[in-house]
Amino acid sequence: MIVLGIDPGTANTGFGVVQLRAAQMVALDGGVLKTSPAQDPAARLAQIHMGVSELLDAYAPSSVALEDIYFGVNARSAFAIGQARGVVMLAAALRGIPCRSYTPQQVKSAVCGTGRADKHQVQRMVQALLSLLELPRPDHAADALAVAICDLNAAPLSAALARAGVR
Repeated sequence: MIVLGIDPGTANTGFGVVQLRAAQMVALDGGVLKTSPAQDPAARLAQIHMGVSELLDAYAPSSVALEDIYFGVNARSAFAIGQARGVVMLAAALRGIPCRSYTPQQVKSAVCGTGRADKHQVQRMVQALLSLLELPRPDHAADALAVAICDLNAAPLSAALARAGVR
């Protein structure tokens, strides 16, 4: 099972590709899709869509996991994050790949055991869970890997609920 984790944003969209192999999580890829603030907003979204589409085609994940919008940010940032989430969801939907969303607290709980973990704790736990030699960087990539880990941890329950017809 392969999951593409996404930490959405219009300037920096973090991505992390994690595979579950014999009960072991393995990082296949991670990084950031960057866009320039000098670009037209529509062009930035098109660039994010294209980058995510390339990742979906290259790794053929069984699901896409997205971090939900954190409402502590200002309204303008929330709208921009929502637009980035939308183009990611569109890219997945066009390929028939299901998307699941997780709050930052759910992701931190799944990775660190507490929803109040700080960025460094998340990075250290992602490093440990994926047996990485170095801390995952930048923060957006580490967050995206954490979202993918969260989805893999939730996959058995999600599958059972799907079989039962519960949404």
